[in-house]
Amino acid sequence: MPDPNGFLRYPRQLPARRPVPVRISDWREVYPPAGEELIREQATRCMDCGIPFCHDGCPLGNRIPDWNDLVRTGNWDAAVESLHATNNFPEFTGRLCPAPCEAACVLGIAGGDPVTIKQVEVEIADAAAARGLTPRPVPPPSGRSVAVVGSGPAGLAAAQQLARAGHAVTVYERDDALGGLMRYGIPDFKLEKRHIDARLAQLAAEGVEFRTGVDVGVDVTAEQLRARHDAVLLACGALQGRDTDTPGRQLRGVHQAMAHLVAANRVVAAAGAGRPALATLADGTPIDAAGKHVVIIGGGDTAADCLGVAHRQGAAGVHQLDLYPRPPRGRDEARDPWPTWPWILREYAAHEEGGERVFAVAVQEFVDDGTGAVRAVRIAEVTVEKRDGQRILTVVPGTERELPADLVLLAIGFEGTEEQPLLTQLGVARNARSAIDAGPDWQAADGVFVAGDMHRGASLIVWAIAEGRAAAAAIHTYLGGTGALPAPVHPATRPLAV
Repeated sequence: MPDPNGFLRYPRQLPARRPVPVRISDWREVYPPAGEELIREQATRCMDCGIPFCHDGCPLGNRIPDWNDLVRTGNWDAAVESLHATNNFPEFTGRLCPAPCEAACVLGIAGGDPVTIKQVEVEIADAAAARGLTPRPVPPPSGRSVAVVGSGPAGLAAAQQLARAGHAVTVYERDDALGGLMRYGIPDFKLEKRHIDARLAQLAAEGVEFRTGVDVGVDVTAEQLRARHDAVLLACGALQGRDTDTPGRQLRGVHQAMAHLVAANRVVAAAGAGRPALATLADGTPIDAAGKHVVIIGGGDTAADCLGVAHRQGAAGVHQLDLYPRPPRGRDEARDPWPTWPWILREYAAHEEGGERVFAVAVQEFVDDGTGAVRAVRIAEVTVEKRDGQRILTVVPGTERELPADLVLLAIGFEGTEEQPLLTQLGVARNARSAIDAGPDWQAADGVFVAGDMHRGASLIVWAIAEGRAAAAAIHTYLGGTGALPAPVHPATRPLAV
C-alpha cells in the first residue's frame, strides 16, 4: 500500500549537482550519487495512481509505481528485479532519457511537481551495479544464430534478450569500441563509460560475442553474414546529420556537432587509457573549442552536449542559437494539455555552466575571415509559422547582427540512417524519412529485421531499447523459439506501417 500523503509531506527534490567550477575542470558526471534517504522520500511521493499515466508516457512500459513503492519500503532487491523486468539498461535511461514518464505523472496536473521517476530509476540501477551485475544463467543452446549489426542500445538490448533465450548472438560494430552513440556521441559528464563497460561484461558472460572494427557490407558482405547466421537485426542508428545550405557553409571551422562530440570523447577515452590524443576529425583536422568563440546552432540535447564540451575544453565564449522563441517555463495547458509532452524551456546542466542562449534567430551567413575560415556568423531575428505542414521563416527587418565565431557547430538534428553498401546488398531501401520500413513482424526483408533509430528515425534511448526488445521477440518467434520473449506492450512501440 503506497503512502497516500507522501507527495504532501515531501517536495520534489533532486540531488545537488557538483559545483560548476569543479565539474568543468573534469569530465566526470554532473550529478553525484543521491543519498538513500532522499531517494526514499522521493519514491514516497508516488501515489500508485489507479490509472498510472506514467506507464503510457514510458515506451518501455516500466512498472514505475511498483519499484517506487519497493524503494519506499527499502526493498531494493525487489526494486532491481522490477526495474529490469522491462528495461535492460536502466543506468543508461536514468541518465539519458528526458523522462516522458514524468511529463505524464498525475502529480504534474495543473502545474504540480511530478515524481522524480528518472532519479529513482538511476539510483536503483546504480545500487544493483554497485553489488555487481550478475549474469543470468545461460540456457541450453537453441542451435540458431543471430547477427546484430550495431551496438547501440537497440542492438545491445536485442542481443541480451536473444542470448537469454539460448540463441547464439554476434554483435558487429564498425567502430573500435562498443556502445554506439553512447560511446563516442554522449559526453562522459552525462554518461561515464564505465557503465557501458559493466553491461558489456555482463552480456559477454551471458554468451554474446562482439566483433569491433567490422564495417558490415564492406569488411563482411551481406551474403557472408546471412550464410553465417539464421537471422540479421539491423540496428545501425540514424547518424546522418542534418546540414544547411547557408552561404559560407564550406568555410573551415563550420562542422557537424557530432564530429566535435566524437573527437572530444575520443580524447577523454584515450586519457582514461593513459594515451595522449588530440581532438581531430577523421582527416586529422583539429577540432577543439579551446580559446575559441563558439557558436552552436540548435536547441536540443546535442546542442547542450556541445555546450558542455566547449566549457570543458576552455572556450573563450559560447552562443547557442535557437530558431524558435523562448519557450515558457511551465506547461501551456491550452497548447500541450497533460499528460502530453510539453513545449517548455529545458535547461540542461551545461546552461548553468555558462554561455548565452539566443532565441528566435536564424543564421543568414557564415562570414569569411579572408582566408577561407569562419570569423563570425551573421544572424537575424525571425518569426516561425506552420502553414500546411511547412515551416515558414520570416526575417524581421533591421535585426541583422554579427556574432564572433571561430568554431561553428551544427546541432540541427539528424536526417536518418546513412546510405551504406549493406542496404543495397540486402535489397533494403531507405524511405522518405531515410529510415528503414518494417512490417508488423519487424522484418524489412525475409530474415532481416530492423529496430531503433534506424527504423523510427532519431529518437529517445527508451524507444531504442523498447524496439530492440520487441524485435528480439519477433526474431525469437521467427527462429521457432518456444515461449515468448518479454517485449513492450505499449501500443506506440508497434512498427510503423510499410
